Amino acid sequence: MGDPFLRTRFALPARPATFLRRQRLVDRLDQALHTPLTMVNGAAGAGKTLLVADWAADLAQPVAWLTLDAAIQGPRMFWAHLLQALRIHQVPVADLGCPSDASEVSRTLLARLAARLADGEQAVTVVLDEYDRVSAPEISRQLEFVLRHAGPGLRLVIVTRNEPLLPLHRYRAAGAMTEIRNADLAFTTEETVALLERHGLLLPAHAADALVDRTGGWAAGLRLCALAARQRPDPEGYLKEFEAGHSTVADFLLAEVLDRQPPPTQDLLLRVSVLERFCVGLANALTGRSDAEAILAGLHRENAFVEDLGHSWYRLHPLFREILRAHLLERSADLEPELHLRAARWLRRSGLLPEMLAHGAAAGEWDFTARAFVDDLAIGQLFTGMRSDDLAELFSGMGPGPTSPAADVVRAARDLSACDLDRALARLQHAEEQLATDTDGPAAARLSCALLEALAARLAGAPGRAEQAVRTARELEREVPAHLLDKHPELPALLLTHLGSTRLWAGRFAEARDAFSTVADTTAGAATALPREESLEHLALIDYLDGWPTRAERQAVAAMTETERFSLPEASVSALGRLVLAAVAVDRNELAEAEALLDGTSHLAARDPVTAAGRSIATARLLLARGRTRAALAAAEPAVTADAVSPWERSHAALVASAAHLAEGRADEAAEVLEPVAGDLPTCAVGAARAHLAAGNPDMALKLLDVIGAEADTGPAVLVRATLLRAQAAHAAGDLATARRLLARALTDARRERLRLPFLEAGAWLGPYLAGPPLRALAADWLMPGPASDEPAPLLVEQLSGREHDVLERLAQMMSTEDIAADLYVSVNTVKTHLKSVYRKLAVNRRSDAVRRARELRLL
Repeated sequence: MGDPFLRTRFALPARPATFLRRQRLVDRLDQALHTPLTMVNGAAGAGKTLLVADWAADLAQPVAWLTLDAAIQGPRMFWAHLLQALRIHQVPVADLGCPSDASEVSRTLLARLAARLADGEQAVTVVLDEYDRVSAPEISRQLEFVLRHAGPGLRLVIVTRNEPLLPLHRYRAAGAMTEIRNADLAFTTEETVALLERHGLLLPAHAADALVDRTGGWAAGLRLCALAARQRPDPEGYLKEFEAGHSTVADFLLAEVLDRQPPPTQDLLLRVSVLERFCVGLANALTGRSDAEAILAGLHRENAFVEDLGHSWYRLHPLFREILRAHLLERSADLEPELHLRAARWLRRSGLLPEMLAHGAAAGEWDFTARAFVDDLAIGQLFTGMRSDDLAELFSGMGPGPTSPAADVVRAARDLSACDLDRALARLQHAEEQLATDTDGPAAARLSCALLEALAARLAGAPGRAEQAVRTARELEREVPAHLLDKHPELPALLLTHLGSTRLWAGRFAEARDAFSTVADTTAGAATALPREESLEHLALIDYLDGWPTRAERQAVAAMTETERFSLPEASVSALGRLVLAAVAVDRNELAEAEALLDGTSHLAARDPVTAAGRSIATARLLLARGRTRAALAAAEPAVTADAVSPWERSHAALVASAAHLAEGRADEAAEVLEPVAGDLPTCAVGAARAHLAAGNPDMALKLLDVIGAEADTGPAVLVRATLLRAQAAHAAGDLATARRLLARALTDARRERLRLPFLEAGAWLGPYLAGPPLRALAADWLMPGPASDEPAPLLVEQLSGREHDVLERLAQMMSTEDIAADLYVSVNTVKTHLKSVYRKLAVNRRSDAVRRARELRLL
């Protein structure tokens, strides 16, 4: 690596004469000597590199500097360069050699490097500048391995524009990390005054404060303003009036940069100002020439506000681009739409759909834009969260003018997003009629229609229509190019999710579980995150309906984690998982937790009958548990109309009505309302048995209970209630031994699931049994006070949920709210909600009191 250009990768960047040392940040960096990892994370032009270079220049210990660039690709090249950086700075690693394999780096080499650093007499500081250029995840894994095993022998400083793929949450939780972020790098008013002084400008504090507000304290922007203001007779007035495009700064940049270029270069710069980024081919498409490669390379070498993004892609400095675009509009206002259209056509040919859509919309070519979107099979992206908001906003500009089938397909998708079924189906019919006349029309458009038909069937609760739509889609998939299907894994995932929802609505639980499990098991990353979340939520609902609350809770929590991991917008997230968690909380008599979960979903619309029914069940059961029978009856009323009747939705409405009759002393009416559905679900048989037992008909009750448990998948929430009813019948018959035996079985089964509500529903006859041994021992600590307590035996207060216990454990480790959120892969707001619930349940107001109280209760 003797080439002078290569050697610059290992040299500390030179600081210009106008550089301003900011002591507050240098002091922060001094903490790097006490933590193994330091991260300086900020936007381009924020002053990261010069800050770290200035700090490193004054360190007494060895500093190995490596500036990464696009040429350093893959682990082998990375470690070869890092070892060279260590050698240049006299770190004794010469005998370790270099990675020999072109495709991977051996763990032996990394282990030897870590051992050598750990055994060194003096700690080594390694600075990795522009670490955001590292794209291979294995590099970060290998780097973390060396950092962990080198111990105090290595201090790693990462300079980056984004967070690296390192386990930062662990370092944060352990207090082993120093961070300087974009907000820290922003210049303060005092620093701005000092920086301008370095440029020969004297600015009062109030004027500097206004400039900081306008630039956000961005280092490059301040320096640019200072350079421009230095040329003006009234610098303060200039800095006050500065506006991109129509200001003296614009005049300066146009005169000093644009006007000094030859006409072909000026033309290229003006034309590419309509682009966020561009490559040689795209630039040539906009100019109609073939000289972009040489021009762009020259501009980059001259540092003329053209940034090389790597892989032959470039972008203009944002401020320069804004000024150029304003200049383009003044010079050739009619040219901009044509440039957008040229860009859209080139991007479509190159397969760069997101950027193509933006330029097609900017050109006002909606038929062209909609057809490209539909032909790419991207219609599912309107429903998958990651880009749905951006796409919805983009296509909101499409008026009634475009009449192509693709435009109607996009409009139908927008209508379905708003749950406007009638309008969506009319548009779909029109699009399908037009496509039917074009036998050579793209199969992708017809497949998109099938996806929308499946969604419409889901929203309408129409299982037969959904099955037909999916069959049609399966046939069309054979006609679609394989690369398109591979490119859009969200489409088959959405199809199966819609199909599973209608099967679940129809009560075909096994078939629904098959569809949802297939989606939940996919590993396509962010593209299928939302279908995976919805599938896990529906699996949770099936488990709850089958009587398995802990399994349902696990599935619902996994669903929430799935979308939080990819930071999907809340508007795209379904409410069903939290509704299931609320229903489970009711069964555990954690009523405040259930109410908080329901309140947290009140702003989320029920997009389909399954979710609407889930809300009705959870709400009605909570109201019943609180003794509000009339409100529970109202909540159980069907919230949506559907094409098909759902047997389980009908059954649970009848269960609520029966429970309401029982609560008001009408046992006969309670039994009567369940008679039509007693054979639908095991839980209905249990409800009917409860009503008959209350009506003084134990023989009928036991006859109904005899069928419970015959199905292998009947869960403990059903079996516990059935066992309690058998025990109640034995108690009424005077068979106390049988009653105790059955109660012991019910307590054992309920303890695993923390099911408390069935015992509250059972009534006061339980009290004497639970007060004495051995049943009291089975109920201790979760249903009643422990054996050592002298208190009477009423049912205990609410227990912590599983996720609340996870939060409490991390609270005891002195982790901050942000660190807990990162460690659990949830949002900060979710952690705050759990903390409030923990405080309430433990009757405390502070973190330290919560930890102390939890230890007293042996929760930690």
